[in-house]
Amino acid sequence: MEAELQALVSQAEAGRDTVSTWPALAEFKATFVGPNGSLTAASKEIGKLPNEQKPVFGKKVNETKQRLEVVFDSIRERIENAELAAKLGPQVDPSLSVSENQQGTEHPLTQVREKIIGIFRKIGFTLVEGPELETEFFCFDALNPPASHPARDMQDTYFLPADFVLKGGGKRGSENFIMRPHTSAVQIRTMTKRKPPVRILSPGRCFRRDTVDATHSANFHQVEGLYVDENVTIRDLKALLDHFVKELFGSDAKTRFRPSFFPFTEPSFEMDVQTSNLRKLSGKWIEIMGCGMVDPNVFSHVGYDADQVSGYAFGMGVERIAMILHGIDDIRHFYQNDLRFLKQFQFA
Repeated sequence: MEAELQALVSQAEAGRDTVSTWPALAEFKATFVGPNGSLTAASKEIGKLPNEQKPVFGKKVNETKQRLEVVFDSIRERIENAELAAKLGPQVDPSLSVSENQQGTEHPLTQVREKIIGIFRKIGFTLVEGPELETEFFCFDALNPPASHPARDMQDTYFLPADFVLKGGGKRGSENFIMRPHTSAVQIRTMTKRKPPVRILSPGRCFRRDTVDATHSANFHQVEGLYVDENVTIRDLKALLDHFVKELFGSDAKTRFRPSFFPFTEPSFEMDVQTSNLRKLSGKWIEIMGCGMVDPNVFSHVGYDADQVSGYAFGMGVERIAMILHGIDDIRHFYQNDLRFLKQFQFA
């Protein structure tokens, strides 16, 4: 009998490597300790033995059962480890070199925007932001464009339906809500709430019904500035922008003003810059912004006395500045999330 019990243990140890699933383990255990198992059958033989042999054989059966449980436990541990390995994936070799971490960086437009803002903040400009969903008064009426101005046309500006209602937002009479085409609306909102002096910078996203191509986008970013106080002159505007371009483009940067027209400034100018730090554009005059002295009619819309105060305003496109600084020839690169493009500005 004792030899038969040892044979059961040897049989279990020899067969355990063939068991790799839970159903197979259950079947394997039943072969030995199930209702019809070999060890169960041996246990039933105890009753046929003389009384003096029963305790000895019973002890041998229990020892055999314990040895079988050791075999079953080893199979169970192996199946659990296999399932865990399948969940974790391929085993990692700790001797392999660790790949370099991929560190993210700010988008090139964000980098340029923050650089522009930083220059003006150092000389006293306060950052002010406003809503992207605006009304005609703040985007058009208060800025002095005539009713026939092209920007008021639905072909140029995103108008919301006439019955659109903005929760918590009011409008004057029959005017419409629009997606702001510029951040000048922030200047109007600020002047309606503050008395002079006002020295603000208003960056933000803008929207126009432009056909998307290498130099145009229906969604773009602007930074506009406004300074209103007593005795503000064109000389102050010129000195400010001269300082700005030297900080942005380098100490050899030069500026020139060309007469232009904007409804909200009089006189109005386009400002060009020339510098030796712009790759293929070096040495060429490049337009970078519009500017001018605030039109007295604008002051009348916000309750300022044009006889007591004067001011200047300027505005630039962040995308245009970024394209000039980095020699980029297609505005669409900024919005395509192509890592081959974006990684070039990791250390800009």
